[in-house]
Amino acid sequence: MPDNRSAASVSTTSALILAAGLILGLLGLAYCLGQSALAVKALERTVVVKGLAELEQPADIVIWPIQFTGADNNLPALYTSVEADTRAIIEFLRERGIQDSEISTSVPAITDKLAQQYGGGGVDLRYTAVQTVTVYSSRVDSVRLVINQLSQLGKRGIAFSGGGYPSTEYLFTGLNAVKPAMIEEATRAAREVAEKFAEDSNSKLGKIKSASQGQFSISDRDNNNPHIKKLRVVSTVEYYLSD
Repeated sequence: MPDNRSAASVSTTSALILAAGLILGLLGLAYCLGQSALAVKALERTVVVKGLAELEQPADIVIWPIQFTGADNNLPALYTSVEADTRAIIEFLRERGIQDSEISTSVPAITDKLAQQYGGGGVDLRYTAVQTVTVYSSRVDSVRLVINQLSQLGKRGIAFSGGGYPSTEYLFTGLNAVKPAMIEEATRAAREVAEKFAEDSNSKLGKIKSASQGQFSISDRDNNNPHIKKLRVVSTVEYYLSD
């Protein structure tokens, strides 16, 4: 007859060994996970820095609106006067090297003051006209020289609109050509800041974790030099740090 007590003892021992093995395995797994977590945590030490790049460039497009006014009680006569002044302005521009392809004219805006009059007051001149001749050119320096001579037309009796509106506009369209160099400069500036931070914190600078490029901005260098543009971009870079 088999010994039941001996068989039970063997079964219990096997169960204890299995349980001990599972416990040891779980403890080992927990240790490994803990070490991995510590390694990941150490790896996640980072610093975020910004790098700035700025560049001055001359404008490569000028838009010069020449706006003048006229007034008359006779509408056909007013149109004739506006056409004569427009021809005079175009001829003035041609004489100074502005090409026909760079000149455009708008339809004159006519205002009937009598139609706008409320009450019994009278008007001196019933009709007024506003006309604009626009120069659009890539020869910025040449156009700027002509702008300074516009007062000569005023001496001929042409009444230009005052108040500086519409104003001359200067554009820079060559951004794509300078973008790569500016991004490189901004990234280099960011790395210099990160290296200084790592040095001050007794750390070593690692690889880039992430990077983002800010938007490029183009503005006038100052109020007196709108034909000189300031280009600006800021890059944000996150680096890993290690001991």
